[in-house]
Amino acid sequence: MKHNAATAAQPRRTRRILPLSLVVTGMACAVFVVRGPLMMSAPRCMAGQWHGCYDTFNGVVLMTLVALPLAVLVVWALARRRRAAGVTWAWRMSLAEVGMVHGTVPFLWLTMMPGAAPGIAPARVSLVPLRDLVAMGSLGIVGNLLVFASLGFFAPMRFAALASLPRILALGAGCSVLVETAQYVLQLDRVSSVDDVLVNAAGAVLAALASRRWWRTTAEAPADRPHPAPAQAG
Repeated sequence: MKHNAATAAQPRRTRRILPLSLVVTGMACAVFVVRGPLMMSAPRCMAGQWHGCYDTFNGVVLMTLVALPLAVLVVWALARRRRAAGVTWAWRMSLAEVGMVHGTVPFLWLTMMPGAAPGIAPARVSLVPLRDLVAMGSLGIVGNLLVFASLGFFAPMRFAALASLPRILALGAGCSVLVETAQYVLQLDRVSSVDDVLVNAAGAVLAALASRRWWRTTAEAPADRPHPAPAQAG
């Protein structure tokens, strides 16, 4: 019986480790590809200089990668605390919560960076679908797909109410509308485009499809409540 229990525990342990391994591997590949440009921003970031670090793409990406070990540590601490409290899906919940924040905040920071003439250039809105896709280019489309990709990947793993593609689509579109509205209201010298909303929402859905096998179903017991141990007979 002990041998059967150990054998059954191995697939469960593999399912817990696999999402974290995919994230770490993806980040390592990204570091290898863009290591040259990132190192150009490293001196200013390490010196704590705002200009040249936190207001540039390379600087934000570099600081995101530097903070990755801290994010992994937070996942471990949350999961350990939940497992001690008897919470089910402890690793999945912890990884999803930290992943949503660590993978989304840097992209939101980049999208809210002002253009060349913030507060001076008039706010611009583009409401014609698919008109701005050509101007985005391949790099711009990939960037927009990644804005809410982490949210789409991890949100249905954490919240059973979001474990469906239409709801993830609505979540990605709603968050994107808020971002585009903020860009318009704050006059950041950016174009508030409906194409940004469409591509951002599509990125969330694609990421949700990638994590579909780890979604919690609504039939499962609530994961954030510890389950009492069964009473012993006699």
